[in-house]
This record gives sequence, structure tokens and C-alpha cells, in this order.
Amino acid sequence: MSETQILNTLEIHRALTRIAHEIAERDETGGEVVLVGVQRGGVPLARRLSQLLGGIWGQPVAVGTLDVSMHRDDLGQRAAPEVRPTVIPFDVTGKTVVLVDDVLYSGRTTRAAMDALNDFGRPRRIQLAVLVDRGHRELPIKADFVGKNVPTSHAERIQVRLAEMGQTDEVVLEKGTP
Repeated sequence: MSETQILNTLEIHRALTRIAHEIAERDETGGEVVLVGVQRGGVPLARRLSQLLGGIWGQPVAVGTLDVSMHRDDLGQRAAPEVRPTVIPFDVTGKTVVLVDDVLYSGRTTRAAMDALNDFGRPRRIQLAVLVDRGHRELPIKADFVGKNVPTSHAERIQVRLAEMGQTDEVVLEKGTP
């Protein structure tokens, strides 16, 4: 399998900084905005965005984590899911919730995240921020904030590697051997 680096550490930081500024522009006052990272890759990205937005707005931005394993529509087709913690230490009702994930592909994880989020209240609105959008949507879901669009084939994979997960920050495109 061959790998091509799509984003390096600096480019990831730049993309997240741009996303933070776009969120701040769209949601001018940060008091009603909360971030929810989708387990796994979205959680460290949500925490990074929280730091960046806190600097822009001059106030902390709440961060939660959301596991969507039990809300997926392909639950019966997979082995037993690895359930990770969901921690949402704030009320989402009436808030703008920015769901944060590393890669947007079919849209099914995002749909599951919206279903799971409903267990915690009724947000005023939900926005979606992703580091990489690779296309191939199966559901009518579009990210509001995108770090980088990377057209891929179905056979290719995008791997987001982050320092918080014990790796060097980078995004790589994995291509299988023909």
C-alpha cells in the first residue's frame, strides 16, 4: 500500500485556524456555540478548535465528545462495535452545536451523530466541521466548514494522524496496490 501526504502539521494547523475563523464569522457571538467531537478523530480536532475559538472570542468554548457506534445504520453488518465515551457536560438545547469530525465520506457517521445528539436536547442548529471531505456521499449531507477537499476513489482511504493519538500530525491518502 502506498501513501501520499495530503496535509502536514503546519497545513493542519492552518486549516483548523481557517475553520475557526469561518465558525466565528458565521456565529458572531461565541456564547451560544458548543463543539462536539465525533469519536475518535473528531475529538482532538474539536479540542484544538475550542482553543482557537477561545482566542478569537476571548472566552472558553465548551467541548463534548460523542460516540455514534450504537446509532449507526450498519450496526448489524459489523462486528461488535468498540464503544467510546460520550461526554457532553452542557445542555445543547438552544445552542449552535458544531459537530467536528476528521473525515467526511458517505455521510452516515454524521447522520448517526445527529441522531445521537438528539438524546441530549434540541440544538438551535447543527453545523458540521471536517478536516477532510473526500466525497462519495450516500446521504444528503454537506459540511459547513471544510479544511481540505480531497477527491478519492472508493478503494482509497484517508488517514488522519494526530499527536493526541500518539502520532505525528499528518493526513495521508492510502492507495492500494493494483
